[in-house]
Amino acid sequence: MAEYQLPETLRYTREDEWLRPAEDGSAVVGITDYAQQQLGDVVFVELPEPGAVLQQGEACGAIESVKTVAELFAPVSGEVARCNQELAQRPEAVNEDCYGGGWILAMVPSQPAELDGLLDAAAYAQHIADRE
Repeated sequence: MAEYQLPETLRYTREDEWLRPAEDGSAVVGITDYAQQQLGDVVFVELPEPGAVLQQGEACGAIESVKTVAELFAPVSGEVARCNQELAQRPEAVNEDCYGGGWILAMVPSQPAELDGLLDAAAYAQHIADRE
């Protein structure tokens, strides 16, 4: 299996997204190191509108790379608080630092119990291994 960065402090989805809960009840969302490596060079990120209310699993944007276009899905239900507007000018930030400057959006989860259904780093690593 290839080497992927999977920070222990994050939660993961089977759709290759990560979620970082914050103490104020909000959460930052992005795509995983595995996802950005599979996509290749990211050239465009379609972001949802701040204020959009999303249901868990709902398509809420897209990431276009030189290889393909991948949909983004809401990891949990909630309202989009803000989006990473830097990605409009620098979509490659997703490749450079997917867990930092390449974040996609911040949201306020409306169903906190949904967080319990997300994968931890070990379970996500197994999910990757099962697909390779």
